[in-house]
Amino acid sequence: MDTFVLQLLNGLDKGGAYALIALGLTLVFGTLGVVNFAHGALFMMGAFCAVSLQKLLTFSVKIKDESVTFFDAYKEVPYLELWLGDTGKAIIDYSVPLSILLAIPVMLLIGLIMERGLIRFFYKRSHAEQILVTFGLAIVLQEVVKSTFGANPIPTGAPDIVSGSADIGIWLGLGPAVVYPWWRLIYLSFSLAIIAAVFSFLQFTTYGMVVRAGMQDRETVGLLGINIERRFTVVFGIAAIVAGLAGVMYTPILPPDYHMGMDFLVLSFVVVVVGGMGSLPGAVAAGFLLGVLQSFASMTEVKDILPGIDQIIIYLVAVVILLVRPRGLMGRRGVMES
Repeated sequence: MDTFVLQLLNGLDKGGAYALIALGLTLVFGTLGVVNFAHGALFMMGAFCAVSLQKLLTFSVKIKDESVTFFDAYKEVPYLELWLGDTGKAIIDYSVPLSILLAIPVMLLIGLIMERGLIRFFYKRSHAEQILVTFGLAIVLQEVVKSTFGANPIPTGAPDIVSGSADIGIWLGLGPAVVYPWWRLIYLSFSLAIIAAVFSFLQFTTYGMVVRAGMQDRETVGLLGINIERRFTVVFGIAAIVAGLAGVMYTPILPPDYHMGMDFLVLSFVVVVVGGMGSLPGAVAAGFLLGVLQSFASMTEVKDILPGIDQIIIYLVAVVILLVRPRGLMGRRGVMES
């Protein structure tokens, strides 16, 4: 039972990342009809927003170490700590959560520039052309990050107060042996909150209702005098923010590197296809489902029977589902069925 609970939490945690990226992908495909292979790069860019803020906050100066008396020794001390003392230390410690405040405007700006500067010229092109141009854009963004931050992963720690583990076993009445990292629980809760916020925006705001109407019938909405193209541009920016925030909060779990976006992108596209192209609930449900399946497939007992199954389980499930139901779990009738 202990192992089951831990693997379930691992799966939900990983599924939260898949679901957030897939949600943004589905928003873009459902509104603009664009297959955006640069979306994983937005996840990476969000992660490097956290890295950038951490580097900025920890910009240091060498000062003499007074604790060493028999020779001159120097230590690096962040300016923020020199200026603000314990408050500066606390700000540095909370650099990852604070990165959200940086990531939202930065990712919105990146999303708007991408859509206005490039993506809009490919609305009426084939999906193959869209994939080629957005994949090329993803490679460019990767190389920019690589040249700026280097090729090695950059550790980015969670705040000290949540760096330990929670007593999940005691909460569930399973005993003190079952513990789980606090930050992973926070990430899961954060994922659910962002998903709920996106669905609430689309479901309960006038702006969101117009966007949903445009997803169903763009021409009719345009005939009503609504500038649906402008609204879709904003939706692209929102999708970029969602991917960026997913990357920001994932940095303490997986140290960011220039290739992390591509690693998540491939899996997230599988999630989108399994859930149903254009289906937002399908993307979320498939993200969590495949995350949990991948987690259980990584158990030693399972890999002893089927070596390497954890690496291919998502693709096997995708093949089976698409053979039985080509439009995906919650896809609209006729999508990918012709």
